[in-house]
Amino acid sequence: MNIKPLGDRVVIKKMEAEETTKSGIVLPGSAKEKPQVAEVVAVGPGGLVDGKEVKMEVKVGDKVIISKYAGTDVKVDEEEYTILRQSDILAKVE
Repeated sequence: MNIKPLGDRVVIKKMEAEETTKSGIVLPGSAKEKPQVAEVVAVGPGGLVDGKEVKMEVKVGDKVIISKYAGTDVKVDEEEYTILRQSDILAKVE
């Protein structure tokens, strides 16, 4: 199945957070923070959103930093993705 976002929405796949701290302490799953770095999987067309012209500034394959609790988590073909608005993306990672 293929996900095609609408409007100014973007589909991302979150990258796994490290499981150990810098000092070597192993964190259980419940203690880990939600990852904020993700890879863009699909990008909507942009266009008019709420009466304003929106130009998409990210493309498939970009690594981005997102707001901590942004978007909607979905599971497709046993893979977990997040769908969010482009405005929830804080920065590109280069």
